[in-house]
Amino acid sequence: MVRSNVMEVAIVKRKQAAFILGAAMLGMLASAPALAWHHGGGHVRFGVVIGGPFYPWGYYPPYYPYPPAVVTVPVTPPTYIEQGDARASPQPSGTWYYCAASKTYYPYVKECPAGWQRVAPQPAPGG
Repeated sequence: MVRSNVMEVAIVKRKQAAFILGAAMLGMLASAPALAWHHGGGHVRFGVVIGGPFYPWGYYPPYYPYPPAVVTVPVTPPTYIEQGDARASPQPSGTWYYCAASKTYYPYVKECPAGWQRVAPQPAPGG
């Protein structure tokens, strides 16, 4: 009876050794094409994955959507329109032109039928 247990243990050990040796040879056989194609060829890879991602809650993690896009419209700069004075004033220096026919100065009258007269600038009355 002792002898049959020893024989069974020896048979189990031989089966285990044969299995390990077969697995090692199968691994070398699978990697041989990858080693042969290493210099300029494609690669063939095999693998076994046991397991998956770990989610302790029992479901996928919550989905967080992106925040809404912020759209900014550039503000147009204000447009300034320069308006001339309501009345044009003669230049304080230089020469003024006087029209004797209408008795007015140049910027106030654009045409003078009698011709323009050059006059020296005069200060405005009261100022």
